[in-house]
Amino acid sequence: MASSSKTDTEVIIGGKVFTLSGYESEEYLQKVASYINNKINEYSKLDGFKRQPADTQGVLLQLNIADDYFKAKKQISALEEDLAAKDKELYDLRHELISTQIKLEGVEEQVKALQKAQNEGEKEIVRLETELKKK
Repeated sequence: MASSSKTDTEVIIGGKVFTLSGYESEEYLQKVASYINNKINEYSKLDGFKRQPADTQGVLLQLNIADDYFKAKKQISALEEDLAAKDKELYDLRHELISTQIKLEGVEEQVKALQKAQNEGEKEIVRLETELKKK
């Protein structure tokens, strides 16, 4: 999370001390330095990497970090697309739920009307049976 004031933080990258400045927290800047150190350590274990000149090693590290960045960016994009699809699906389901609720309310009103008509019919039957008994 970015803070409102500029932060100067000393970090160690590849055995050298650097002062990083930015609006991010010291913890974040240390985390960035740690990531770079982990990449350096990971590649320093490879024989093919160790045989390369220092400038080539630097370029290879930069390429690897850029690769990580683009893969993460692609993954974020895929997750955002998935989220957008789920949001649309949720919107559609909510719309369908509201539509079904409206239909249910209509059917409930019809049921009430039919029950009322049935009650009226039953009353009429009782009235007619009573009249027949009187005759």
